[in-house]
Amino acid sequence: MSNFGKVYLVGAGIGSEENITVRGRKLLEKADVVVYDRLLNMKLVNKSDLTKEFINVGKQSSNHIFSQDEINDILLKKSLEGKMVVRLKGGDPYVFGRGGEEALYLVERGIEVEVVPGITSGIAGLCFAGIPITHRDYGSSLHLITGHRKSEEDLDFDTLAKLHGTMVFYMGLENLSNICSGLVKSGKDKETSCAVISHGGYPDQKVVTSNLINMAKDIEFENIKSPSLIVVGDVVKLREKLNFFENRPLFGKNIVVTRARNQASTLVQKLEELGANVIELPTIAIKNINQDKLKSEQNNLEKYTHIIFTSANAVKIFMEALLENKDVRALGNIKIYTMGDGTANELSNYSVKSDFTPSQFIAEAFFEEIKNKIKPSDRILLPRALKARTYLSDKLSEICELCEIPVYDTVAEIIDEDIETLKDTKIDYITFTSSSTVDNFVESVDSQVLENIKNSKIISIGPITSKTIEKHGLKIYKEAKIYNIENMIKTIIEK
Repeated sequence: MSNFGKVYLVGAGIGSEENITVRGRKLLEKADVVVYDRLLNMKLVNKSDLTKEFINVGKQSSNHIFSQDEINDILLKKSLEGKMVVRLKGGDPYVFGRGGEEALYLVERGIEVEVVPGITSGIAGLCFAGIPITHRDYGSSLHLITGHRKSEEDLDFDTLAKLHGTMVFYMGLENLSNICSGLVKSGKDKETSCAVISHGGYPDQKVVTSNLINMAKDIEFENIKSPSLIVVGDVVKLREKLNFFENRPLFGKNIVVTRARNQASTLVQKLEELGANVIELPTIAIKNINQDKLKSEQNNLEKYTHIIFTSANAVKIFMEALLENKDVRALGNIKIYTMGDGTANELSNYSVKSDFTPSQFIAEAFFEEIKNKIKPSDRILLPRALKARTYLSDKLSEICELCEIPVYDTVAEIIDEDIETLKDTKIDYITFTSSSTVDNFVESVDSQVLENIKNSKIISIGPITSKTIEKHGLKIYKEAKIYNIENMIKTIIEK
């Protein structure tokens, strides 16, 4: 058995980070070193994982961070150190990705290599553009061609013009005019349908359709950028009917999500599924506090008749502490109330069902709906945020014995380079899910960003958050009717 490491050439696919294969995702999680390209979804590169070394070797035209020889040497060096190396490539490693060159280089030097295929852009990019690469009536063969040539003479247009299937040219945008004219000169019908797909599979995808004789002219003022694909063939005619990707309700919209970093995933995922380009801007972090006090009370749960959770964070912190030494049977005789669907859903993750959730997710409504359920002999445990409003605890303590424990604090998150994106990007919507996200956002950004978001539509999760937004002189576009993530999204979609 060799003491050397192993290199995995992994295709990341294109577009969403979810388009990587299950095998590829598992290898990324286990890797010691990740050597990655430019043309892939950067959410796959989790630089906050301090157990891994990340090496950016992304290349673009006339701007190479590393030459191909240097990339080969990096892969060899890291594997000789006994590391598990993932060479992460956009699309598929073996389709115009130099994966074959890298694999041969390593194998010839005694390094074990495994290749994990990805969905190449020549297939996935067309799919997201509403163009099936094959169809019995429009094109029964497919041809993937590199269009990155010095001149039209480098391509065998006489052969290509005779093909009756679908031709996809990679990296050919700068050579578009030569490709179209070369095919026509070699006998291809000038009316043959064609398309140019820019940033296929991403929220800023742009597609121009035309025919061979007019494409170079039609694309001139469309601001099409690389990476782009050129598609030639009758299958392009199907785009009008099959364009699902761009028909999603939030396609092309830039939406800023301000939230605790570990909480944003649900909102981000749902917005992305609806076509939005989501800019994640974590503004708060959750810090556990008073854990000794919490565990002390958990050792005496039998004295409590009720536990009230007003946030998903409180549920998570409470349950994780409880399950260190006990199980959910410790809650068997206790009534559990939750304020909000998200809080109830978090509780259900621990196989515990809420006994009551109010119709409105604010403290005043919550108290009005439970005050007749509480008796003077009851004892209530209230794990909550340190900076939570005191309305609920004040009112409950007037009825019965109440033990409130601040189990977490929201602290300002250091905002990284994403903040720079807000200065130059047109922001369509910005979401705020709590007062603390508003406060920390306003305190962390400069006047240029604040001026930019004044032209965007601000979505608030509820009235308390809305008051904080207005306190900072910002105008609310809409407030969710029911104060949860699902209804925030509905608020954005509703016209």
